Amino acid sequence: SICDPWKKWIQRTDPLMPPAPEYAHSIRLDGDIILGGLFPVHARGERGAPCGELKKEKGIHRLEAMLFAIDLINKDPDLLPNVTLGARILDTCSRDTYALEQSLTFVQALIERDSTDVRCASGEQPIFAKPDKIVGVIGAAASSVSIMVANILRLFKIPQISYASTAPELSDNTRYDFFSRVVPPDSYQAQAMLDIVTAMGWNYVSTLASEGNYGESGVEAFVQISRETGGVCIAQSLKIPREPRPGEFDKIILRLLETPNARAVVMFANEDDIRRVLDAAKRNNQTGHFLWVGSDSWGSKISPVVQQESVAEGAITILPKRASIEAFDRYFKSRSLSNNRRNVWFAEFWEENFGCKLGMHGKRPGSPKKCTGLEKVGRDSTYEQEGKVQFVMDAVYAMAYALHRMHRDLCSGYPGLCPRMSNIDGKELLGYIRNVSFNGSAKTLVVFNENGDAPGRYDIYQYQITNRSTEYRIIGHWTDQLHLNMKAMQWASGDSSVPASVCSLPCQTGERKKVVKGVLCCWHCERCEGYHYQASEFTCQLCPYEQRPDQNRTGCQPIPIIKLEWHSPWAVAPIFIAILGILATTFVVVTFVRHNDTPIVRASGREMSYVLLTGIFLCYVTTFPMIAAPGLAVCSFRRIFLGLGMCFSYAALLTKTNRIHRIFEQGKRSVAAPRFISPASQLVITFSLISVQLMGVFVWFVADPPHTIVDYGEQRTQDPENARGVLKCDISDLSLICSLGYSILLMVTCTVYAIKTRGVPETFNEAKPIGFTMYTTCIIWLAFIPIFFGTAQSAERMYIQTATLTVSLSLSASVSLGMLYMPKVYIIILHPEQNVPKCKRSFKAIVTAATMTNKLSQLASERPNGEVKTELCESVDNSSEYRQIFMKICTH
Repeated sequence: SICDPWKKWIQRTDPLMPPAPEYAHSIRLDGDIILGGLFPVHARGERGAPCGELKKEKGIHRLEAMLFAIDLINKDPDLLPNVTLGARILDTCSRDTYALEQSLTFVQALIERDSTDVRCASGEQPIFAKPDKIVGVIGAAASSVSIMVANILRLFKIPQISYASTAPELSDNTRYDFFSRVVPPDSYQAQAMLDIVTAMGWNYVSTLASEGNYGESGVEAFVQISRETGGVCIAQSLKIPREPRPGEFDKIILRLLETPNARAVVMFANEDDIRRVLDAAKRNNQTGHFLWVGSDSWGSKISPVVQQESVAEGAITILPKRASIEAFDRYFKSRSLSNNRRNVWFAEFWEENFGCKLGMHGKRPGSPKKCTGLEKVGRDSTYEQEGKVQFVMDAVYAMAYALHRMHRDLCSGYPGLCPRMSNIDGKELLGYIRNVSFNGSAKTLVVFNENGDAPGRYDIYQYQITNRSTEYRIIGHWTDQLHLNMKAMQWASGDSSVPASVCSLPCQTGERKKVVKGVLCCWHCERCEGYHYQASEFTCQLCPYEQRPDQNRTGCQPIPIIKLEWHSPWAVAPIFIAILGILATTFVVVTFVRHNDTPIVRASGREMSYVLLTGIFLCYVTTFPMIAAPGLAVCSFRRIFLGLGMCFSYAALLTKTNRIHRIFEQGKRSVAAPRFISPASQLVITFSLISVQLMGVFVWFVADPPHTIVDYGEQRTQDPENARGVLKCDISDLSLICSLGYSILLMVTCTVYAIKTRGVPETFNEAKPIGFTMYTTCIIWLAFIPIFFGTAQSAERMYIQTATLTVSLSLSASVSLGMLYMPKVYIIILHPEQNVPKCKRSFKAIVTAATMTNKLSQLASERPNGEVKTELCESVDNSSEYRQIFMKICTH
């Protein structure tokens, strides 16, 4: 033993030397290889005390699991044969700083002391108690404690395997290279919780963390993964202080209510903080409002929800996949005060568990009941295996398997510890630890990745209240991906549908999300208007010109193509007029052919009449290709017939009026007949004029071959539902004007000549009927122009313009047919007696008659009626021919 002065001096000068009452707060088991253990046997103390009340499950259950696993290993002849495992187990009191002080015990054997100047009071050489050499440490539980301890153990190259620390920070192999764990890190847990939130359809959540590595790291991992993945936004991220002030939890609830749409609350908090948060929610009458998503610190524990079942109903929690170890249940239930003296805290557990007091120095001085020592765990008290027992045993076995393989490689069958393992190299042992692979106590594979992390395997629970009881029900599991049974879920409202936790409701089809600046999960819905469709969740795009949005505005569809149908009212009227015109024209032609040699037919100029009637017929026929469905043939006929009928008509009329004008103008100068007034000359002139139109059409065909187009702009209404594409021939307004322009030029020229020959007697070559025809035709086409071009912006443009053009052509033809040929047909058929030859007049007689008529017209304006004729008749030359002709005029 060490001399007292030396012990006091060491305690005063060497901070690495544990205090005198060390073994009262630790468990020591002898063995060939000593493993360290760190367990939260007691809670954190208050008012400056390092330790508080005993933790029966998290402390004693886990501690006994390590002792039980060491017993099994030492009894196993195939695992570490002839090698005994020992242990040095310390209480961390759930405080990282206290745990750091306790863990210095593990490194004592590795610290060299200079004792040359140290002597006992008697002058004798002091005897040093050799400290245990720890080759590896099992623990700790809390991540903050593991981080603190890991920083010390790595300096002395002591491997560490935790059974409960899940902070993502510990996965950093550059800082915590000697740290491993048999539980998955919170980065897996955070991913699993994010998958749960996403599966629920919650995209707007708050987070709540206990101050410390576990809570803050867990939330940080959740937030980081949610940002990388997208789809989930954090409304608020709140932190629970280590030492909360009175009313702190009520403030947290009020803060969470500032974003009422974020009903889901993701919690990485310790057990005590969870209980106090639920209690605050209950006090603030928020039962049923919040949708709790708890980490493994909540798991399936009963203590956080005791007397707060209603506010916790529906909570979804997560816990690493585990199983209850029946062998441990038998072992623990068999523990008693007499057979478990190695556990220095078991007496305190006994008092706490059975509510009694052991002797005068018991830990429960106020308890009236005395312990008999005959109490039995599970019989006289409730018992449920703590959730991390499996992982404690797996951690011990992982260390044992690593030592076993190291012993096999270094000692090669040497019984017990060989010299090469008398001083175990921690770094070498770490390599063996990272390469272990075995089926753990729950028959699940125990392996480590390059960072010392275990694979992620979680059970998903929901806290449910039924008519009979309350329970945590398994609703799914997570192993790299989520498997969730939605039908097994139950909510406080009693509704089977999942409650919402969204900032904004989903937009309807055809609406885009206009995201609120800075909050991706909050948006306003804007409908894709006009010809826009919903291209993505956030954008509307314009459909191609020939398409329109579909009914849901999620895509585009072709715009329906229309054409002028035969049964359309816009087509029926022009067709009816055209048919009547064709029948009338045919009737006139047939009549003229049958009476081809009669005076009226001959006097009207047979050749020119047939040309004129052909033009009239073509004007009527043009209606049909204008209404027919556009195609190559139809478009070709439209180009040909559009101006050809009018050209035939007005070329013939122009030739006629020009002939009359030239005859009478020539008569004023001489009695010689002008040239080119014979029927053959008139035909040549007429067809020369027509050839200009045909030449223009030919050039049009060559320059721009006829084809069809679909005009989507003509009926592109504001409402896409009414939009239509119009199938038409590629004839622009300019082309139409050019095609009709030449015919209109002929018409205007003919009208000019009609005005010039208005003084010619009506019995001479139809001068006056032609004049009336041209005046009426001009009126028709003057009305056509504003109607045709004034409706260019109308939705009914195709119908109005086609109907206007065809009706104008038919009316022009009808005017010519009615004024020029119907009187003749009337005489031919109904008054054949008038269809007789009259006296043959020479050109000189015609000119003289025209001159006399002009004089008569001039005097008629100056003299009374009767006197003019008398005066003119008396002054006429005595020539017999002139006298006879003029007498006929006078008798008229």
